[in-house]
Amino acid sequence: MRRIPVVPLAVALVLLLCLSLLCGVGLGASGIDPGQVVRFLWDGVTGGTIPAGDVAAYTIVWEIRLPRVVLAAVVGGGLAAVGVAVQAMVRNALADPFVLGISSGAAVGANAVILLGAFAGLGVWALSVSAFVSALAAMALVYAVARSSHGLTPLRLVLTGTALAYGFEALTTVMVFGAARGEAARSAMMWLLGSLGGATWAQVPLAAVVVLAGWVWLARRAEALDALAMGDETSAALGVRPERLRRELFLVTAAVTGTVVAVSGAIGFVGLMVPHVVRMLVGAGHRRVLAVAPLAGAVLLVWADVLSRLMPAPAELPVGVITAVLGVPAFLVLMRRGGYAFGGR
Repeated sequence: MRRIPVVPLAVALVLLLCLSLLCGVGLGASGIDPGQVVRFLWDGVTGGTIPAGDVAAYTIVWEIRLPRVVLAAVVGGGLAAVGVAVQAMVRNALADPFVLGISSGAAVGANAVILLGAFAGLGVWALSVSAFVSALAAMALVYAVARSSHGLTPLRLVLTGTALAYGFEALTTVMVFGAARGEAARSAMMWLLGSLGGATWAQVPLAAVVVLAGWVWLARRAEALDALAMGDETSAALGVRPERLRRELFLVTAAVTGTVVAVSGAIGFVGLMVPHVVRMLVGAGHRRVLAVAPLAGAVLLVWADVLSRLMPAPAELPVGVITAVLGVPAFLVLMRRGGYAFGGR
């Protein structure tokens, strides 16, 4: 396929993301006119006065929908960027941020809060803190088991992460089946499939900072990722220490994945599909891919969240269901229409 220039594509995605955020705030069970949305956002930023008759609509826009769509963009961008990194780290085009078992580990902590009331003393932060801590614990366990005298190899990482993920999922299933309250089990399943329904402004800053820091680090190491994707011997010949780089990538991907999973649940397929689509458009070089993939992931998840609210309104679907329904056929069609090289430039 002919490559699309990165700068025009990135600019177009930025504009599309802004439009998507505006639409995401206005669309929902109770639709709000775009003009009103813009006015409410302006008043919220500048501290303008809201007429008494518009207070309810303003609250919906500023306190409920805006943090939700902003968090959707942050999570989508983070999952897409980490997807690029994981596929280079394990040299597997079918890898995604959840192949290392980190999201399954986070699910154990989150369900301990939802189903068992663990960390109740942390209040509204209990779910996020528990999920993040358990994600880091899963990361440490995967790293300890996968590391051998020969270093941290891609095959051992994939096999260890996959095996432990099954163990974490089994533990989560036991917790769900043992739940005394049906509503708690339903909440746990919503979280396992991904949901942004509980998004608040308090969750946005930390998630945004971690995702931005992870993306900046990956962008600075883009040349090394190109070398790593071509194999350890090639990367060593190019002056890259593959074991050290893989260890750094593992820490960065674990931190970003654990953070976004803690605030949104286990949203699948974004980290698998978006890097593939972007490589088809701009080529396989990681500098180009990392300039575009987070923007594409942000746009995708914003619209997936909008559909999760609109399709079953006034109820809500897990956003992970929407990403799978949208992503599977699109991914298969794109893979049939044209190929690309996974490693290199």
